[in-house]
Formats: sequence, structure tokens, C-alpha cells
Amino acid sequence: MFTLQHNHPLIHRTTFALPATAAHYIELTDSADLPALCQLPEYSRQTVCWLGGGSNTLFTRDYPALVVHIATRGIRQTHRADGIVHIEAQAGEMLHDFIQHTLALGLSGLENLSLIPGTVGACPVQNVGAYGVEVKDRIVSVQCFDLETQNFITLSNAQCQFGYRESLFKQQGKRRYVITAVTFALDETFTPRIHYGDLAATLAAQHGSQAPTAAQVAQAIIQIRRSKLPDPAELGNAGSFYKNPIVSAEHAARIQQQHPAMPSYPQADGSLKLAAGWLIDQCGLKGKQIGGAAVHEHQALVLVNKNHASA
Repeated sequence: MFTLQHNHPLIHRTTFALPATAAHYIELTDSADLPALCQLPEYSRQTVCWLGGGSNTLFTRDYPALVVHIATRGIRQTHRADGIVHIEAQAGEMLHDFIQHTLALGLSGLENLSLIPGTVGACPVQNVGAYGVEVKDRIVSVQCFDLETQNFITLSNAQCQFGYRESLFKQQGKRRYVITAVTFALDETFTPRIHYGDLAATLAAQHGSQAPTAAQVAQAIIQIRRSKLPDPAELGNAGSFYKNPIVSAEHAARIQQQHPAMPSYPQADGSLKLAAGWLIDQCGLKGKQIGGAAVHEHQALVLVNKNHASA
């Protein structure tokens, strides 16, 4: 069962570490409690805040309603056949810790997402991705509690309507579904995807021409991310959270006429993905500080809380 708390501090529940208080607060450790939670007088579907790892949430002031922190835990194998293993993780599991757990089991497929902040339950919402891999590539299904019907349901990968940093849960499913668990399909035989950005160069420097293991790819990515992104435990931030804009080939060509060095990445439909960090840097905003809030001096994609910033 859960405990309803009042006037609960939230400063340690978000990676920006801004001071705020929730009028009502519940630490949810068992998804089976969701129906009972929704019967509380403090609950309102329109105002409740479902909180995971807190890396995509910025409280601009005290929250006047109920905050529910999803803290469910549990990992289990649900299927194994033909070199593919299905692993179900509860929504409150930290994504990075879950990935390290799967690597320890000898399973691969999520290693490129190592050190991405947040929980397993949050990763389908934005279809998180890095180094050429998105979670949609590995998600089999998403288990949810439907706040409209008050039923537990399972949505297939196709039903989740994944796109670039998009999903059903950000569109028509917003405020309807609470993700309770996610099932992933992982490989027993490792096929590396290492030709993105500086990953290949890092692996070549570390291992030469020898083919890396999944664990070695994960460690290289952890090293790269730590060199670029500040640790939220030391400097409040939400990691790299800007969407890289996708534009038409014609639009990209017009920009490149003025900025020939602009990086761009072709997409399957002929459009091009631009680098948001490069664009922000060209605006001269890297290191820009207002009060205690700043654009990180080494990574333009990251906003940081340098000195007791306020929203």
C-alpha cells in the first residue's frame, strides 16, 4: 500500500534540483495500487503529476496538487526463442541500471542508450535514443493503466505510434495512460551499431581493429557521455534534451550555403536532421548565464543550475 503525504519537498526528485513542494505526494511501489490511488479525493486526472526520474520535469513553483512518484521495481524474463530474449522491466527501474543488468545477462540491443537519465517507464514516452539507436527498436510492448477505463492494458509496439522523440503517450494518450512496465526484445548474439558520431573513433582508440563486445560499447558511450555531460548529482541539469530539428533537403541546402560546415544527417524520407547543439552554439549561447541558470560551457544542449537557480 501507499502513504499519502502532504507538503512534500521535491528538490531531490528532479535532476534540475530546483526547490518546490507538492501539496500531496505518493511514492508508488506497486502498480496494483493504481485503482485505489485514483479513488482518493486528492486525485484528479487533469492535475496529477506522474513523476519518474525527474530528468524531464521542471517545477516552476510549488505544485498545488498530487504528485505520484513511480518507484516500482522488478525485472523478469518472459520469453526466449531463436536467440531473442524478452525482458520485462517495471516502470520505476532506472534505465541505465536496467541496461547494465541486461549486459550482465549477456544480452545486447540497448547498450547505445547507456547513461541516458530517467526510468524505464519514461523511455517510451519520448522514444529516447542515442548513437543511432532508439528504444522503439527494442520495445515489444508497453504495459499501462488506462485512467479512462480504469483497466490494465498492454499496447503493442505499433500501437505506441513511435516517431522521432514522439509516441502515443505524448499525443492522444497523454494524461490517459500510466506506463507500468515495458517489455524489450534483446539479442543473445551481439551485432554492434558503432558508426555514429565519435563512438567508432573512441572504440578504435581503445580496442584497435578488434570487434568490441556489447559491454565495451556501453563503456565507451559512458565515457563519451561523461566527458560531455555534467553529472546531475554534482550540477543540476536534465542532460541533453533538445530535439534535433528535421528539415527538408531544400531548407538544409539554403542554410548550408551560408554555413558550409553545418553538420546534417540524411533521413529515410529524404529530409535531413540538423544538430541542435551546433545551432545553439552558432547563436553564441554556449556558456550564457542568467542568474543561476546557464547553458553549459562545454555542451550547448545542456541547461544547468549553477547556483540556486529559480524557474
